[in-house]
Amino acid sequence: MMRLIVCDNQQEIASLGADMIAEVVKANPKAVLGLATGSSPVPMYGELVRRYRAGELDFSTVRSVNLDEYYPLAPDNDQSYRYFMNHQLFDHINIDKSNTNVPDGLASDPVAACAAYEELIRNLGGIDIQVLGIGGNGHIGFNEPADALDPLTHLTDLTEDTIRANSRFFESEADVPRHALTMGIGSILSARRIMLIATGEAKAKAIATVLSGKLTTASPASMLNLHGDVTILCDRAAVSLCDEATIAALS
Repeated sequence: MMRLIVCDNQQEIASLGADMIAEVVKANPKAVLGLATGSSPVPMYGELVRRYRAGELDFSTVRSVNLDEYYPLAPDNDQSYRYFMNHQLFDHINIDKSNTNVPDGLASDPVAACAAYEELIRNLGGIDIQVLGIGGNGHIGFNEPADALDPLTHLTDLTEDTIRANSRFFESEADVPRHALTMGIGSILSARRIMLIATGEAKAKAIATVLSGKLTTASPASMLNLHGDVTILCDRAAVSLCDEATIAALS
């Protein structure tokens, strides 16, 4: 089942997203959180930090796995996703960092590292809730539009669109890594629950494709229609290309 919640602003999205994470953590203190980077989940991470500081949430036994990491990039590089997660969330809550996992951006054998990451997810018992953003081209994680999609964690080439979009985080476009390690579509769909956050008109075309219900490898996020428990949290700009009947049917 796919559920759509259209919000008035990012703070409402952050609050509802934090509610979903809190529900999972309170139900299972050893929950496995699938986490994402990028600008979309940042307000939600801030809300989780606020709730932790208010004594409302305990992350001491929570485990986490991140969707992806640039390759090759050291974890202490300020553009790495390990650095991002520490800065945006892990440094500010009581999670044990040894229980947090991000793909190894310096793996000498990336193929073996990807296989090990899949084994890690299995050994943790699977992901209880997976947080996702979405690219303007419909990518989730670094699963880019292609003729065929990889099911499991893999090394991938970044498209020029993604490199250009992510260049705002680097000194120049030339500094953006051209590769990444990312969970595959099957890895993502194996999560028990999925939360996708989307804001802004730049995501409207991708969201409209997802909500059409059709599957296409030209928009990897459309594969979320194969999952039984997906919640999309978005603002009105992100559904600006969707008709009201579609919005009403999924809300």
